Amino acid sequence: MWSNRFIQLSKYAVVSTMAIGVGYRIGQSNGHESADPWSVLKDLKAKPGLPIFGSVSAATAISRDLAPVQTPAEVAIPQKDVGIPSEPLPGQSRIMEIMRFGFPGLDNIRSHRDYVVSYDRRSRLAHWVFEHLTRESVKRNDQVDRQKSEFKEDLSIHPFFRSSNQDYKYSGFDRGHLAAAGNHRQNQDVCNETFLLSNMAPQVGVGFNRDKWEHLERYVRNLTKLYRNVYVCTGPLYLPKPGPDGKNYVRYQVIGANNVAVPTHFFKVIVGEMENRDLEMEAYVLPNEAIPDDVPLASFQVPPDSVERAAGLLFFDRIARNQLKKINGKKIGWL
Repeated sequence: MWSNRFIQLSKYAVVSTMAIGVGYRIGQSNGHESADPWSVLKDLKAKPGLPIFGSVSAATAISRDLAPVQTPAEVAIPQKDVGIPSEPLPGQSRIMEIMRFGFPGLDNIRSHRDYVVSYDRRSRLAHWVFEHLTRESVKRNDQVDRQKSEFKEDLSIHPFFRSSNQDYKYSGFDRGHLAAAGNHRQNQDVCNETFLLSNMAPQVGVGFNRDKWEHLERYVRNLTKLYRNVYVCTGPLYLPKPGPDGKNYVRYQVIGANNVAVPTHFFKVIVGEMENRDLEMEAYVLPNEAIPDDVPLASFQVPPDSVERAAGLLFFDRIARNQLKKINGKKIGWL
Protein backbone atom coordinates (compact mmCIF):
# COMPACT_ATOMS: atom_id res chain seq x y z
CA MET A 1 0.00 0.00 0.00
CA TRP A 2 1.34 3.44 -0.90
CA SER A 3 0.46 4.93 2.50
CA ASN A 4 2.61 2.34 4.26
CA ARG A 5 5.45 2.92 1.81
CA PHE A 6 5.12 6.66 2.29
CA ILE A 7 5.29 6.36 6.08
CA GLN A 8 8.36 4.17 5.79
CA LEU A 9 9.92 6.54 3.25
CA SER A 10 9.22 9.62 5.38
CA LYS A 11 10.81 7.96 8.40
CA TYR A 12 13.68 6.78 6.29
CA ALA A 13 14.36 10.22 4.81
CA VAL A 14 15.35 11.45 8.27
CA VAL A 15 17.16 8.30 9.38
CA SER A 16 19.14 7.90 6.16
CA THR A 17 20.34 11.48 6.06
CA MET A 18 21.83 10.98 9.49
CA ALA A 19 23.29 7.61 8.59
CA ILE A 20 25.67 9.15 6.09
CA GLY A 21 26.85 11.89 8.48
CA VAL A 22 30.54 11.77 9.39
CA GLY A 23 30.74 9.42 12.33
CA TYR A 24 27.39 10.55 13.72
CA ARG A 25 25.08 8.02 15.31
CA ILE A 26 22.08 8.73 17.45
CA GLY A 27 22.82 5.70 19.59
CA GLN A 28 26.28 6.81 20.61
CA SER A 29 25.20 7.74 24.10
CA ASN A 30 24.00 4.27 24.98
CA GLY A 31 26.05 2.16 22.56
CA HIS A 32 23.19 1.14 20.27
CA GLU A 33 20.65 2.71 17.95
CA SER A 34 17.09 3.23 19.01
CA ALA A 35 14.50 0.86 17.58
CA ASP A 36 12.20 3.82 16.99
CA PRO A 37 13.12 5.54 13.67
CA TRP A 38 11.43 8.73 14.81
CA SER A 39 13.78 8.93 17.80
CA VAL A 40 16.26 10.37 15.29
CA LEU A 41 13.95 13.30 14.63
CA LYS A 42 13.21 13.76 18.35
CA ASP A 43 16.91 13.81 19.13
CA LEU A 44 17.63 16.24 16.30
CA LYS A 45 15.06 18.68 17.64
CA ALA A 46 17.24 19.03 20.72
CA LYS A 47 20.31 19.73 18.55
CA PRO A 48 19.44 22.46 16.03
CA GLY A 49 22.09 23.28 13.51
CA LEU A 50 25.72 22.59 12.90
CA PRO A 51 28.69 24.47 14.38
CA ILE A 52 29.38 27.88 12.95
CA PHE A 53 33.10 28.26 12.34
CA GLY A 54 33.60 31.85 13.42
CA SER A 55 33.50 34.26 10.51
CA VAL A 56 34.68 31.67 7.99
CA SER A 57 32.12 31.00 5.27
CA ALA A 58 32.03 29.96 1.67
CA ALA A 59 30.88 33.47 0.88
CA THR A 60 34.08 35.07 2.17
CA ALA A 61 36.17 32.38 0.51
CA ILE A 62 34.71 33.00 -2.93
CA SER A 63 35.15 36.73 -2.48
CA ARG A 64 38.88 36.12 -2.16
CA ASP A 65 38.98 33.72 -5.10
CA LEU A 66 37.06 35.88 -7.57
CA ALA A 67 38.58 39.34 -7.88
CA PRO A 68 35.44 41.10 -9.23
CA VAL A 69 33.46 40.26 -6.07
CA GLN A 70 33.93 42.84 -3.35
CA THR A 71 32.62 43.11 0.19
CA PRO A 72 29.43 45.23 0.22
CA ALA A 73 29.21 48.33 2.34
CA GLU A 74 27.30 47.74 5.54
CA VAL A 75 23.79 49.15 5.87
CA ALA A 76 22.75 50.49 9.28
CA ILE A 77 20.70 47.81 11.02
CA PRO A 78 19.11 47.63 14.47
CA GLN A 79 21.41 46.62 17.32
CA LYS A 80 19.60 43.31 17.81
CA ASP A 81 20.58 42.31 14.26
CA VAL A 82 24.34 42.75 14.78
CA GLY A 83 26.09 39.67 13.40
CA ILE A 84 23.52 39.04 10.67
CA PRO A 85 24.81 40.09 7.24
CA SER A 86 22.98 43.17 6.06
CA GLU A 87 21.35 43.59 2.68
CA PRO A 88 23.66 44.75 -0.13
CA LEU A 89 23.12 48.34 -1.20
CA PRO A 90 20.83 48.93 -4.19
CA GLY A 91 22.68 48.67 -7.48
CA GLN A 92 25.34 46.30 -6.19
CA SER A 93 25.90 42.83 -7.61
CA ARG A 94 22.83 40.62 -7.96
CA ILE A 95 25.04 37.71 -6.90
CA MET A 96 25.76 39.51 -3.62
CA GLU A 97 22.04 39.76 -3.01
CA ILE A 98 21.39 36.09 -3.77
CA MET A 99 24.36 34.75 -1.77
CA ARG A 100 24.07 37.18 1.14
CA PHE A 101 24.07 34.40 3.75
CA GLY A 102 26.86 32.27 2.28
CA PHE A 103 27.55 29.64 -0.35
CA PRO A 104 26.61 26.04 0.61
CA GLY A 105 29.73 24.78 -1.18
CA LEU A 106 32.35 26.05 -3.61
CA ASP A 107 32.41 23.41 -6.32
CA ASN A 108 32.18 24.65 -9.94
CA ILE A 109 30.08 27.73 -9.24
CA ARG A 110 28.53 29.69 -12.10
CA SER A 111 26.13 32.61 -11.94
CA HIS A 112 23.21 33.58 -14.12
CA ARG A 113 21.18 36.76 -14.18
CA ASP A 114 18.91 35.76 -11.31
CA TYR A 115 20.21 32.54 -9.73
CA VAL A 116 23.49 30.82 -8.86
CA VAL A 117 24.46 27.19 -9.57
CA SER A 118 27.07 24.80 -8.22
CA TYR A 119 27.44 22.16 -10.92
CA ASP A 120 28.34 18.49 -10.45
CA ARG A 121 30.16 17.28 -13.56
CA ARG A 122 29.91 13.64 -12.55
CA SER A 123 26.12 13.51 -12.17
CA ARG A 124 25.46 16.03 -14.99
CA LEU A 125 23.23 17.88 -12.50
CA ALA A 126 23.59 20.77 -10.10
CA HIS A 127 24.85 20.21 -6.56
CA TRP A 128 22.56 23.10 -5.66
CA VAL A 129 20.93 26.22 -7.05
CA PHE A 130 20.32 29.37 -5.03
CA GLU A 131 17.61 32.01 -5.45
CA HIS A 132 16.56 35.25 -3.78
CA LEU A 133 12.87 36.07 -4.09
CA THR A 134 10.83 39.15 -3.23
CA ARG A 135 7.23 40.12 -3.72
CA GLU A 136 8.32 42.27 -6.64
CA SER A 137 10.45 39.62 -8.36
CA VAL A 138 7.73 36.95 -8.44
CA LYS A 139 4.75 39.12 -9.29
CA ARG A 140 2.84 38.38 -12.50
CA ASN A 141 4.40 39.89 -15.62
CA ASP A 142 2.33 39.62 -18.81
CA GLN A 143 5.47 40.35 -20.85
CA VAL A 144 6.95 37.00 -19.73
CA ASP A 145 5.66 33.76 -21.22
CA ARG A 146 7.34 30.49 -20.24
CA GLN A 147 5.86 28.90 -23.35
CA LYS A 148 8.38 30.93 -25.33
CA SER A 149 11.28 29.43 -23.35
CA GLU A 150 13.16 26.42 -24.70
CA PHE A 151 15.10 23.72 -22.88
CA LYS A 152 18.72 24.22 -23.93
CA GLU A 153 22.10 22.71 -23.18
CA ASP A 154 24.30 24.86 -20.99
CA LEU A 155 27.13 25.64 -23.40
CA SER A 156 29.27 27.03 -20.57
CA ILE A 157 29.80 23.43 -19.42
CA HIS A 158 32.29 21.18 -21.21
CA PRO A 159 30.51 18.75 -23.59
CA PHE A 160 31.91 15.79 -21.63
CA PHE A 161 29.97 16.83 -18.55
CA ARG A 162 26.67 18.32 -19.65
CA SER A 163 23.28 16.81 -20.31
CA SER A 164 21.28 17.14 -23.50
CA ASN A 165 17.61 17.06 -24.43
CA GLN A 166 18.29 13.73 -26.11
CA ASP A 167 19.17 12.24 -22.70
CA TYR A 168 15.64 12.94 -21.47
CA LYS A 169 13.86 11.79 -24.63
CA TYR A 170 11.88 8.58 -24.00
CA SER A 171 13.43 8.34 -20.51
CA GLY A 172 10.08 8.54 -18.75
CA PHE A 173 11.28 11.51 -16.69
CA ASP A 174 10.45 15.21 -16.87
CA ARG A 175 13.08 17.91 -17.11
CA GLY A 176 12.33 19.26 -13.66
CA HIS A 177 13.35 22.78 -12.66
CA LEU A 178 15.52 23.34 -9.59
CA ALA A 179 15.26 27.14 -9.80
CA ALA A 180 11.58 27.37 -10.72
CA ALA A 181 10.68 29.35 -13.85
CA GLY A 182 7.78 30.94 -11.97
CA ASN A 183 10.25 32.54 -9.57
CA HIS A 184 11.91 34.58 -12.33
CA ARG A 185 9.46 36.92 -14.04
CA GLN A 186 11.39 40.17 -14.32
CA ASN A 187 11.81 39.70 -18.07
CA GLN A 188 11.84 37.00 -20.74
CA ASP A 189 15.63 36.58 -20.71
CA VAL A 190 15.67 35.86 -16.98
CA CYS A 191 12.92 33.28 -17.41
CA ASN A 192 14.71 31.71 -20.38
CA GLU A 193 17.84 31.09 -18.30
CA THR A 194 15.91 28.83 -15.94
CA PHE A 195 15.43 26.45 -18.90
CA LEU A 196 19.14 25.67 -19.18
CA LEU A 197 19.61 21.94 -18.64
CA SER A 198 22.14 22.64 -15.88
CA ASN A 199 19.08 23.82 -13.91
CA MET A 200 17.17 20.60 -14.63
CA ALA A 201 17.05 17.16 -13.06
CA PRO A 202 15.16 14.00 -14.07
CA GLN A 203 11.92 14.03 -12.09
CA VAL A 204 8.91 11.74 -12.06
CA GLY A 205 6.23 13.65 -13.96
CA VAL A 206 2.70 12.88 -12.77
CA GLY A 207 2.46 13.05 -9.01
CA PHE A 208 5.76 14.85 -8.52
CA ASN A 209 7.13 17.46 -10.95
CA ARG A 210 3.66 18.39 -12.20
CA ASP A 211 2.06 18.06 -8.77
CA LYS A 212 3.68 17.91 -5.32
CA TRP A 213 6.99 19.53 -6.35
CA GLU A 214 5.05 22.29 -8.10
CA HIS A 215 2.99 22.74 -4.93
CA LEU A 216 6.21 23.29 -2.98
CA GLU A 217 7.45 25.79 -5.57
CA ARG A 218 4.16 27.71 -5.32
CA TYR A 219 4.34 27.62 -1.52
CA VAL A 220 7.83 29.16 -1.63
CA ARG A 221 6.63 31.95 -3.94
CA ASN A 222 3.75 32.68 -1.59
CA LEU A 223 6.22 33.16 1.25
CA THR A 224 7.11 36.50 -0.34
CA LYS A 225 3.74 37.74 0.96
CA LEU A 226 4.98 37.07 4.50
CA TYR A 227 8.69 37.93 4.23
CA ARG A 228 10.52 40.89 2.70
CA ASN A 229 13.23 38.50 1.44
CA VAL A 230 13.07 34.76 0.71
CA TYR A 231 16.27 32.80 0.07
CA VAL A 232 15.96 29.30 -1.40
CA CYS A 233 18.52 26.56 -1.92
CA THR A 234 17.39 23.54 -3.96
CA GLY A 235 19.17 20.38 -5.02
CA PRO A 236 19.22 16.60 -5.50
CA LEU A 237 19.90 13.88 -2.94
CA TYR A 238 20.98 10.28 -3.35
CA LEU A 239 19.90 8.48 -0.20
CA PRO A 240 20.73 4.89 0.78
CA LYS A 241 18.25 2.05 1.11
CA PRO A 242 18.69 -1.28 2.85
CA GLY A 243 19.49 -4.15 0.49
CA PRO A 244 18.31 -7.76 0.84
CA ASP A 245 21.50 -8.52 2.78
CA GLY A 246 20.62 -5.89 5.39
CA LYS A 247 23.38 -3.52 4.26
CA ASN A 248 22.70 0.01 3.02
CA TYR A 249 23.31 0.88 -0.62
CA VAL A 250 23.02 4.07 -2.67
CA ARG A 251 21.48 3.08 -5.98
CA TYR A 252 20.07 5.39 -8.63
CA GLN A 253 19.20 5.21 -12.30
CA VAL A 254 21.05 7.10 -15.02
CA ILE A 255 19.49 8.17 -18.31
CA GLY A 256 20.70 8.91 -21.83
CA ALA A 257 24.07 8.63 -23.50
CA ASN A 258 25.50 11.09 -20.97
CA ASN A 259 24.46 8.98 -17.97
CA VAL A 260 22.49 11.76 -16.29
CA ALA A 261 21.83 10.79 -12.67
CA VAL A 262 18.25 10.36 -11.45
CA PRO A 263 18.13 11.58 -7.84
CA THR A 264 16.26 9.55 -5.24
CA HIS A 265 15.11 12.73 -3.45
CA PHE A 266 15.15 16.52 -3.73
CA PHE A 267 15.57 19.17 -1.05
CA LYS A 268 14.65 22.78 -0.52
CA VAL A 269 16.06 24.81 2.36
CA ILE A 270 14.46 28.22 2.81
CA VAL A 271 15.21 31.30 4.92
CA GLY A 272 12.64 34.07 5.18
CA GLU A 273 13.45 37.54 6.51
CA MET A 274 10.66 39.52 8.16
CA GLU A 275 10.32 43.29 7.91
CA ASN A 276 11.82 43.56 11.41
CA ARG A 277 14.80 41.44 10.16
CA ASP A 278 13.82 38.33 12.14
CA LEU A 279 14.88 35.16 10.28
CA GLU A 280 13.02 31.86 9.98
CA MET A 281 14.12 28.63 8.28
CA GLU A 282 12.30 25.68 6.74
CA ALA A 283 13.71 22.50 5.18
CA TYR A 284 11.99 19.89 2.99
CA VAL A 285 13.03 16.56 1.48
CA LEU A 286 10.69 14.92 -1.06
CA PRO A 287 11.12 11.49 -2.67
CA ASN A 288 11.37 11.51 -6.45
CA GLU A 289 8.19 9.52 -7.00
CA ALA A 290 4.46 10.06 -7.40
CA ILE A 291 3.00 11.46 -4.19
CA PRO A 292 -0.76 11.50 -3.52
CA ASP A 293 -2.24 14.97 -3.69
CA ASP A 294 -3.72 14.78 -0.19
CA VAL A 295 -0.32 14.32 1.52
CA PRO A 296 0.50 17.68 3.15
CA LEU A 297 3.79 19.42 2.41
CA ALA A 298 4.48 19.63 6.14
CA SER A 299 4.93 15.83 6.09
CA PHE A 300 8.20 16.41 4.26
CA GLN A 301 9.76 18.87 6.70
CA VAL A 302 13.06 17.65 8.13
CA PRO A 303 15.75 19.13 10.39
CA PRO A 304 18.00 21.35 8.24
CA ASP A 305 21.18 19.70 9.51
CA SER A 306 19.96 16.30 8.30
CA VAL A 307 19.91 17.73 4.76
CA GLU A 308 23.37 19.21 5.26
CA ARG A 309 24.77 15.84 6.29
CA ALA A 310 23.10 14.08 3.37
CA ALA A 311 24.11 16.66 0.75
CA GLY A 312 27.58 17.47 2.10
CA LEU A 313 26.69 21.16 2.18
CA LEU A 314 26.36 23.92 4.78
CA PHE A 315 23.30 26.09 4.24
CA PHE A 316 23.21 29.77 5.22
CA ASP A 317 26.47 29.39 7.13
CA ARG A 318 26.75 33.12 7.74
CA ILE A 319 23.77 32.81 10.08
CA ALA A 320 24.26 31.05 13.41
CA ARG A 321 21.25 28.83 14.06
CA ASN A 322 20.61 30.58 17.37
CA GLN A 323 20.01 33.75 15.34
CA LEU A 324 16.96 32.15 13.76
CA LYS A 325 13.60 32.77 15.41
CA LYS A 326 11.99 29.59 14.07
CA ILE A 327 12.93 26.38 12.29
CA ASN A 328 10.10 24.53 10.52
CA GLY A 329 7.57 26.74 12.27
CA LYS A 330 8.83 26.04 15.79
CA LYS A 331 10.60 28.52 18.00
CA ILE A 332 14.24 27.64 18.53
CA GLY A 333 13.79 27.12 22.26
CA TRP A 334 11.24 24.38 21.59
CA LEU A 335 13.37 22.37 19.17
